[in-house]
Amino acid sequence: MPTETRIKRIQDRIQQEISEMIVMGEVHDPRLLGISITDVTVDRELAYADVYVSAVEGQDRAPEVLEALTHASGFLRSTLAQRVELRVFPRLRFHWDITPERGDRIEKLLQEIHPDETKTPARKRPTKK
Repeated sequence: MPTETRIKRIQDRIQQEISEMIVMGEVHDPRLLGISITDVTVDRELAYADVYVSAVEGQDRAPEVLEALTHASGFLRSTLAQRVELRVFPRLRFHWDITPERGDRIEKLLQEIHPDETKTPARKRPTKK
């Protein structure tokens, strides 16, 4: 079994490679424009890689984006297998990541609770004489 450090490196590499493939237009699907790969987790047996995605437009795009990624999963997996050196490449599973949307919602709620704190300038440090 691979060490935790090795698994982390594999996860980071898969995330980087998928992101580059989407940005560089290697996956020719207009449904994937403007998406972000937010995280990748790989199980200890390297059987599955869970890929988490989000889009600026929010969860409204989730069904079409997940469908497009599932449709392209064979191409993505074979391309990744050529770029990331593993004996057997894990199967890709795609999930919608709601964390960015939750973060925006929390920011808005905090601004509603304390609207004056977001407008005040930062304090300046006193200068030594």
